Amino acid sequence: MAYPEKIRNLYQGLVKAIQDAGLFKQERFIHSPQAADIEVEFPAGAPLKKVINMCSNNYLGLSSHPDVVKAAHEGLESRGYGMSSVRFICGTQDIHRELERRMTEFLGTEDTLLFPSCMDANAGVFEAVLTKDDVMISDRLVHASLIDGIRLCSAMHDTYKHSDMAHLEEKLQLHADKRLKMVITDGVFSMDGDTAKLDEMVALGEKYDAMLLVDDSHSSGFIGKTGRGTHEKCGVMGKIDIITTTFGKALGGASGGCVSGRRELVEMCRQRARPYLFSNTIAPVVVSGVLKVMEILSASTERRDKLEKNAAYWRKGLTEAGFVLREGDTPIVPVMLFNAKLSQDFSKALYDEGIYAIGFFFPVVPQGQARIRTQISAGHEIHHLDRALDAFIKVGKKFNILGKTKQEIIQMYGM
Repeated sequence: MAYPEKIRNLYQGLVKAIQDAGLFKQERFIHSPQAADIEVEFPAGAPLKKVINMCSNNYLGLSSHPDVVKAAHEGLESRGYGMSSVRFICGTQDIHRELERRMTEFLGTEDTLLFPSCMDANAGVFEAVLTKDDVMISDRLVHASLIDGIRLCSAMHDTYKHSDMAHLEEKLQLHADKRLKMVITDGVFSMDGDTAKLDEMVALGEKYDAMLLVDDSHSSGFIGKTGRGTHEKCGVMGKIDIITTTFGKALGGASGGCVSGRRELVEMCRQRARPYLFSNTIAPVVVSGVLKVMEILSASTERRDKLEKNAAYWRKGLTEAGFVLREGDTPIVPVMLFNAKLSQDFSKALYDEGIYAIGFFFPVVPQGQARIRTQISAGHEIHHLDRALDAFIKVGKKFNILGKTKQEIIQMYGM
């Protein structure tokens, strides 16, 4: 079929407009394993540059841990490269069942079902357990994958103001006539780094007979006293109806995710969730790596404890330097810049100083809330953080934002 020139011109114009605005997203090519120190090609064709990675989801530093890599090799040898099938046909190995058992035990739930990714888990769970007679009530800042899953479901959708429990209660009262009510939230909000008030949400759920779903992707493995997640931190383990999470962040950093929670809800996903029924199984090599990660986490909280100290050290340094930060106590520490182009220019200047940290702007974050989202890892040593802090201060002085308030930065650069 012919591709009309007017269509080509239309999209070329749209791409050029993004470029002219200074907001063009360019891939950086990493030529090394994921770690605190990486080698990056940027832009394409440029010489490799050694930089400190300050924006990875590798929270526990396990993405290239030698024991995890070894376990992956062993899984490759013993169970093969891929399953070439979905779970319910011939895509389930014994190690898939074992990982589901281990995750159920780790999260303190009744049952677990693996998915190709947490995005797939979020895409499948709502349609599998809810109908047009039900209502979904989500925090207004939930992850994009939850929003996409919500859109695929026939149940009514409403929202409540971010972490506003009084507003959530109003919505629960408003929808009292619905057959089922499901409240939906992130555990840790990935762009801001704050934690959901799960203890209050559980209480509201019990009061109004509502289920609670938590995406704990930015929590599993390191939030809470033993790293179980936000439900452990908030003292509500065993009281969350559905947890979705990923193996692509702290739990190895490869791919895959799961739905974990009430046995009958997990079973409904096994019977009806489309990404489970129609997507290939997680590769054996990944499952083997994640099983080793679970073994490491069960043996010690050393990495989780180091991560907590690193995050506090980094936040303190940025605060004392005069940056505007989002409040929080997680390894996600957003440096607020408010202007989209400034976030891109700031990121490029950091890269020139040997620091890899990406600028985020609309539509990834709300309009006027552009930022550099830094993410701390147990793989960082203090010398990494000190060098990164020096670079942030140098670049902050270059753009004259140190010690400036939000309004002062906006006056200088706009929103």
